[in-house]
Amino acid sequence: MDHVEELLVAATPDLRWLIDLLGLPAGTGAGVVRDGLGATVAALAAARFRVLADLGWDVAAAGLFGAPPVTVVVGEQYHPDLPDALRLLGLGASRVYQVRVDGQGRMRPTLIPPLHPPTIVCTQLGTTATGVPDPVAAVCAEVHDADAWVHVDGGFGLWGAASPEIRDRISGVWYADSWTLDTRAVVDVTADAGLVFARDAEALRVGLVRPGAAAAVRAALAGLGRDGLAELIERACRYARRLAAELGAAGYRVLNEVVLNRVLVAVGDAGRTAEVVDRVRAAGGSWCARTVWQGRPALRVTVGRWCAADEDLDRALALVQDAERVPR
Repeated sequence: MDHVEELLVAATPDLRWLIDLLGLPAGTGAGVVRDGLGATVAALAAARFRVLADLGWDVAAAGLFGAPPVTVVVGEQYHPDLPDALRLLGLGASRVYQVRVDGQGRMRPTLIPPLHPPTIVCTQLGTTATGVPDPVAAVCAEVHDADAWVHVDGGFGLWGAASPEIRDRISGVWYADSWTLDTRAVVDVTADAGLVFARDAEALRVGLVRPGAAAAVRAALAGLGRDGLAELIERACRYARRLAAELGAAGYRVLNEVVLNRVLVAVGDAGRTAEVVDRVRAAGGSWCARTVWQGRPALRVTVGRWCAADEDLDRALALVQDAERVPR
């Protein structure tokens, strides 16, 4: 598995503080991998190992040929990396069940069908488009009686557990079985990586197979420390809410509920949206991207480490407005 950069099971001291800070269960295993896709692959490999082992099948020894088929449950607004991860793990698309979501993209737990082992359920904190978290605790309550493994794509949202101000918005994620985090929001680009955690450290040990080095990520996180990490997350969410409010006051339609650090803005049809995003990015706004939400093109702003002061937000607001004012 080329994505794996380092194996840290039953966490080494330099990640144990992060497990504690995020409120993950005692004994959680942790690993640092090259990117978000690698983290997802590692987490789902751990899930695949455990749900099959619980039925007496050792996938590490026997492979998948003849194994009980694993059902994967996802929300309709699943992360774009998920199909690639499932394909790499031999969990084909024909056994993926998509659960309907609400108007903000949250999985609707009561619409999850009756489940039977082996099953993996994939949730998000939050969706790629809106940034709104799935109700993870409610999902766990629906599926754990069927011995399903619940995975959380933590993205940016799980970092909220580091902040007393944000933590309540993701309450209940600790009932899940595995979690991944994207480091881009909190460490320098040169230290980009993915973090993976699993309640079952032994299963994660099987999922991670090639040791390597991830000292830059650990050093960046340690440099931030508990207080610095919490302040960074709170600031990103605060500025996202302010950006949405100021865009709304300027007459733009904000399409999402700004729960964490993502803002969706309507700026016209697909062609017009592409033009505006291209202008913003050409002017230095790498935090801007195109997306489609509920059939409508939108400009997506992800607020992160780049927004450290009021003037950074003011510049972002001006970039969007200036790009949108240019006639077609």
